[in-house]
Amino acid sequence: MACNLGGIERTIRIVLGLILIAAGYYAAIPEGAAVAVYLIGAVAVVTGAAGFCPAWKLFGLNTCGTK
Repeated sequence: MACNLGGIERTIRIVLGLILIAAGYYAAIPEGAAVAVYLIGAVAVVTGAAGFCPAWKLFGLNTCGTK
């Protein structure tokens, strides 16, 4: 997998993912909604940590700087 996420975008994804996971845990929302928020947060954290987003690849987007 080639990098297709830039440094700033990776940081934003990881931070927002962690915020979503915490919100799913602490917010007073139904269990089904909490699971959905956990999953979205987990995907954000994993794609941010890996530096690769399959959706960006599908749409031909690349925010990773040239090496």
